Amino acid sequence: MEQSRLLPLLTIPAMLVIVEFAALLLSLPMQSAGITAFEDPESVANPFIFIIILLIFTGFLLLLLRYRWKKLIGIIIGLSIFFTFIYIFAGITGYFLGLTATTLLITLLLSAAATMVLYLYPEWYVIDALGILIAAGAASIFGISLTIVPVLILLVILMVYDAISVYKTRHMITLAEGVVDMKSPILFIVPKKKGYSYRNEGIGDIDGGERAAYIIGMGDLIMPSILVVSANVFLDTAKIGFITIPALGAMIGSVIGLSLLLTVVRKGKPQAGLPPINGGAILGFLAGYGLVLLL
Repeated sequence: MEQSRLLPLLTIPAMLVIVEFAALLLSLPMQSAGITAFEDPESVANPFIFIIILLIFTGFLLLLLRYRWKKLIGIIIGLSIFFTFIYIFAGITGYFLGLTATTLLITLLLSAAATMVLYLYPEWYVIDALGILIAAGAASIFGISLTIVPVLILLVILMVYDAISVYKTRHMITLAEGVVDMKSPILFIVPKKKGYSYRNEGIGDIDGGERAAYIIGMGDLIMPSILVVSANVFLDTAKIGFITIPALGAMIGSVIGLSLLLTVVRKGKPQAGLPPINGGAILGFLAGYGLVLLL
């Protein structure tokens, strides 16, 4: 394969690794700040609550798309991104500077600035750079909020849901088309050629046909990273550096799953990302956990 065609396919797995490492690093300040998504991390009800919220939010966005209320969608997504940045920067500034009025002001200014940059200059490298921060922050928050069993339940449910939403109901494709059409910054974008501009060229035909760039949803990088963080936070097992072996196994498995997905994505058809990525993360985690038991 030509180097120019191989580089994007190597970039996407590299982004997943960066998100996973960043999520691990962010988990400490998030824990220190007490920023969690659920009160009881061991409750098996948590993943079902997550899924219900996801279904309601997705259904609401699809309804707005149907009636072409794109401005309202943009506002909702923008506010969601802004509040996500608040949680992330609050954890970071609080950890290093303490919780004061000054750090609160810094958090608000950084969150507003990051959100404004995404919307005022939605170029692919801006979206990807800040998207990595968003994905890592979200993964760290959910990773410290869910122990292993709830995370595994969540990942399995999402694998099934993603497959149904892409191959059966196809509503996830409809949602992706709407997001790309509005140039909403909630996707990772990897150009296929030099000089590409997301602002000027867009993506191309999502549902088949030639695209100007590869796209992958933030959730495809967030979900396996949640397992990585959870396995690192809640399992007191052997470590390599600061990463537990099961967490490292989940990282390796997720990268292998993503790489297998990309061999199919090259054909141009939309694919459900979570079945191979989550599946790889789960198998890698189990392999790492099994290795720990043997040691």
